[in-house]
Amino acid sequence: MSSIRVLLADDHRLFRQGLRQLCEDRKGFDVIGEATNGQEAVELARRLKPDVVLMDIQMPELDGVQATRLILEHDPSARVIMLTALQQDTHIFDAIKAGARGYMLKDADVDELLEGIEAVHRGEALISARLAARVLDEFRRLSQPPDAPGEMEDLTPGEMDVLLLVAQGEDNKTIAERLALAEKTVSNRLSDVYSKLNVDNRTQAALYALRRGWARLDQEE
Repeated sequence: MSSIRVLLADDHRLFRQGLRQLCEDRKGFDVIGEATNGQEAVELARRLKPDVVLMDIQMPELDGVQATRLILEHDPSARVIMLTALQQDTHIFDAIKAGARGYMLKDADVDELLEGIEAVHRGEALISARLAARVLDEFRRLSQPPDAPGEMEDLTPGEMDVLLLVAQGEDNKTIAERLALAEKTVSNRLSDVYSKLNVDNRTQAALYALRRGWARLDQEE
């Protein structure tokens, strides 16, 4: 059986070295490249065609979510595992919407990480056990019908424009560029959206829009 070809993408050199050592110490893994930022990860993934990409969610130039989206636009069969020290729900859902096949915390133990790489390589989806319950709870909460009808009419056209781009996984900087607005204006409109929809963060707002049919994950840019 051939080794699983792994690309590492993380802007912290010591962490990359640690991941490389873990993979190379275990039979069946071959680290074929290292990227220090999101743009480099995209370029190396296209050139080296790894079996699995281990992607840090927070990197310079392009973050892990943006890099994952670009990798999958070029190669829809690519398999990306997002690695992060953060447990925020918004990052989990942004990664899933971008097409990541796995989402793991950086403090996972060695066996959990390597078994996760093997699982994603086999075509399975992966969310670490500590995060799975929170994801299910969030979907369950947002699957409840809204208390009041007509929330869409309560949003201004400008607020709806921002919400639809949030539902497509865009960050505030990109939304500002797309709508020719200041980032502060986007932030203010998003705060108003949260208040009107009675949600707490951008992930909840995005899922609300998707659930109500205002936006779709496959919505054209």
